[in-house]
Amino acid sequence: MVWHEHKTPVVYRDVIVQVSDDPEFKNDVRTLFNNDQDNSSGLGTGTDREYFENHEGKLIDAKGTKARYVRCYSKGNTDHALNSYTEIEVYALPAR
Repeated sequence: MVWHEHKTPVVYRDVIVQVSDDPEFKNDVRTLFNNDQDNSSGLGTGTDREYFENHEGKLIDAKGTKARYVRCYSKGNTDHALNSYTEIEVYALPAR
């Protein structure tokens, strides 16, 4: 779950969530969500839709993807250039 600041109705730009087993994200990087339609972040062109942030947050379904590290990117919103993350929660089963 990802929550950006949601006091006003805004759309966050270039929201990208990636996972990897490599702490430096140089190898085996997998993208779970990407709404960067023009690749302005340089992490690949996304196919996910932009969305209005609200108090419920955004569920990013990993669909069983196994990884140790999570990175979240964004590039401002429709109101200003700031990236205001309120909270990020990651739920997983213990590794075996």
